[in-house]
Amino acid sequence: MHDHHHHDHDHDNELDDMTARARALETILVEKGLVDPATVDAIIDTYEHKVGPRNGAAVVARAWTDPDFADWLRRDATAAIDSMGFSGRQGEHMVAVFNTPEQHNMVVCTLCSCYPWPVLGLPPTWYKSPAYRSRAVREPRAVLAEFGVSLPESTGIHVWDSTAEVRYLVIPERPEGSEGMDEQALAVLVTRDSMIGCGQPRRPDQP
Repeated sequence: MHDHHHHDHDHDNELDDMTARARALETILVEKGLVDPATVDAIIDTYEHKVGPRNGAAVVARAWTDPDFADWLRRDATAAIDSMGFSGRQGEHMVAVFNTPEQHNMVVCTLCSCYPWPVLGLPPTWYKSPAYRSRAVREPRAVLAEFGVSLPESTGIHVWDSTAEVRYLVIPERPEGSEGMDEQALAVLVTRDSMIGCGQPRRPDQP
């Protein structure tokens, strides 16, 4: 059988597969004069630092402190998130799912690694791995335990499969001890993994 994946060049073994492929694609595009390297750097910086998980954290903090906004998120997350100025590529069709003591939500994309960049920034490497995608659907409780999220048996787990049309944002439960904190302080507690459902927010007493 012919190996379509054979390459003549050496791989950079210090890079994970996704990063290596992205680096190779970037090199080709720059070499062909199709992309300005400064533009590539600006785009990466934007998603890593400017729009990244801090946008999503701001949405979660608003939901924790503003019941009307939380209700709007439940009804029409796309519009509610857009009202905060966070929209754009891959963020057009958002659905917010709220964690409760009875149900924990977890997001996966079994087909194409769909991911809401405008509110979560760059996806973690493991999110794109076939092993994570298949195991999260098959044995979500075990996968969550490996991420350090141990849930009581009484808490159900709902795994949401993102599609090309719909992307999900998990609204984690507000941590205990955060009463009286303002939105800005609360947003610091929100982690990217908690908005995918593979982690929990930081507690206020955590460093």
